[in-house]
Amino acid sequence: MEPLDTGECETGFCAEGEIAVNIGGVRVVLFGDVLNRYPESRLAELVNCSTQNSEVISSLCDDFDPGRKEFYFDRDPDAFKCIIDVYYFDEIHIKRGICPICFIKEMEFWKIDQSVLDECCKSYLSEKEDELKEIANKVKVILEDLEVDQCITRTQRCQRFLWRLMEKPGSSLPARIIAIASFLSILVSAVVMCVGTIPELQVTDSEGKLVEHPTLEAIETACMLWFTAEYLLRLASSPNKLHFALSIMNVIDFMAIMPFYVVLSLTYLGTSSMMELANVQQAVQALRIMRIARIFKLARHSSGLQTLTYALKRSLKELGLLLMYMSVGIFVFSALAYTMEQSHPETLFRSIPQSFWWAIITMTTVGYGDIYPKTTLGKCNAAVSFLCGVIAIALPIHPIINNFVVFYNKQKVLETAAKHEVELMELKSGRDARRKKLKLVHEKRLDMCLENHYQCECR
Repeated sequence: MEPLDTGECETGFCAEGEIAVNIGGVRVVLFGDVLNRYPESRLAELVNCSTQNSEVISSLCDDFDPGRKEFYFDRDPDAFKCIIDVYYFDEIHIKRGICPICFIKEMEFWKIDQSVLDECCKSYLSEKEDELKEIANKVKVILEDLEVDQCITRTQRCQRFLWRLMEKPGSSLPARIIAIASFLSILVSAVVMCVGTIPELQVTDSEGKLVEHPTLEAIETACMLWFTAEYLLRLASSPNKLHFALSIMNVIDFMAIMPFYVVLSLTYLGTSSMMELANVQQAVQALRIMRIARIFKLARHSSGLQTLTYALKRSLKELGLLLMYMSVGIFVFSALAYTMEQSHPETLFRSIPQSFWWAIITMTTVGYGDIYPKTTLGKCNAAVSFLCGVIAIALPIHPIINNFVVFYNKQKVLETAAKHEVELMELKSGRDARRKKLKLVHEKRLDMCLENHYQCECR
């Protein structure tokens, strides 16, 4: 840095109250009264500091030319163009093409508080921060999978190996085989549950009642044993048992397994007098119906179903609007249909609550035909109702599809970014290891040279 000229001003750099800054090759002249609107910012401190304190000047800028009275900063000029708006408009808007995370670092450098950011930029920034957190979590998971050999004890190594085997289908060939076997078991169990209800495939028990075929029961038992063993192994190898037990997908797995053992205990361990009770029989039938929950286990093995679930969660607002529109339409058109059909002697609309069913099947364009209008006004009301129903259903479809596509593409980008980050970390660690190896070789050669030199001097 060149020596400062202390004879120009006593209290500031420019008597006119302005300074010239050079941001990455872009020269900008700023006025002191404008910069003093934010006195705690770097530029305000720069315009108000004394020329006799060179240490303060050095801490505020990268370089200073006293001849041109120009301060140099090695910063992003595009970001500075956005930041300078705060002195004129009291708010900052991040322009396109600027990384919001890097922009926040620029704001911290210029000592501008984040509260001056525009609301749209704050939401955009929070979205990018969430994406970075997701990438960091994915990188953490990948690194944990790569650090199996770094576990302290043999038990921890076995637990980590078992966890990868049951939860990471892409980690190895046996893990992929287990995932495929689990997927097929779910499909077989669902098919057996459906086929078991066909009367031609059922058999008669000692009491003359139709029950499932013994072969289907054997297949069902084998699938349930597989589900039980899989759940217990995943629970035993889980690093966080409580989080595992309270996870939604694991709760579904437990609810799919539990009815089998409850029915088994009531059927084979309960007394005959107990099984004759109507309430117990109804409970057994209800628990058998709960086997349908097994089909939701497919979501654990399908990234597409998981993406669809997350997309529906993000579309709760659109779904709520759809339900609100449909509710209003059902109430209005059912009341109109009841009023218009009262003049007909053979009317099917006995009450407004009964008309709700007609409005639902009409607005959703199902039309079972069990209840229908017979008057001219009632038919006109029906035509308007199903047209409104088509429009109400079609309106939120595009946002829901858009959320699905955006979320799916976002997950693909995040996975690619996480893998790229891991590759960069491996490359960096490889370079560091190579440097350490070269350093050791260099030190070894230096020691050998010194030893040879010492031996020559001794001779």
